[in-house]
Amino acid sequence: MSRYDAILFDFDGVLADSEPIHYECWIEILRPFGLTMTYEWYCQRCIGVSDRRMIEVLASLANPPADAEELYAQYPAKKAIFRQRMLAAPPIFPSTLDLIGELKGHKLAVVTSSGESEVAPILEQAGLLHRFETCVFGGDVERLKPAPDPYLLAARRLGVTRPLVVEDSEAGLASGRAAGFETLHIPTPAALAATVRAHLGPA
Repeated sequence: MSRYDAILFDFDGVLADSEPIHYECWIEILRPFGLTMTYEWYCQRCIGVSDRRMIEVLASLANPPADAEELYAQYPAKKAIFRQRMLAAPPIFPSTLDLIGELKGHKLAVVTSSGESEVAPILEQAGLLHRFETCVFGGDVERLKPAPDPYLLAARRLGVTRPLVVEDSEAGLASGRAAGFETLHIPTPAALAATVRAHLGPA
């Protein structure tokens, strides 16, 4: 019997190799404002934080500082580009599809700071959405990661007390720990299946 009664997966950077696509979409949207960033900077400063917070940081670093609200007005366009590219070729590894299919003995959930319109269609396109008993999206809680709220809500919806939180970002790991749950760090989406299998041990 597993020591976990559920497995709670982050989406971006865990289930989906989507961070490079997020980055490319942001670069396209911000370029007309004279703003840019390296992918390394994006990974260090933007993953695991809300998009609004990311825009506020970018606006403050611009020379001269940019209007954060003017930048945030481009957010719907960024989401539309992202959704189009993700649906065209969902960046979910075959090994991830196999892993989710193997985890029939656990309740499963997705817990993400991204919006439902960005995530649910991608999971549906990949044939995964029906495997998750619940999904917690960014609009479902007042406080996003690193606050514990998203993971506490997922556990409450599932009726579980011993979930494993699977995350790639420090903000996500901090959220899981703050909720009182055990966490597992995933270095890259390509490593998800092997890392989870090794952690869970023999079936």
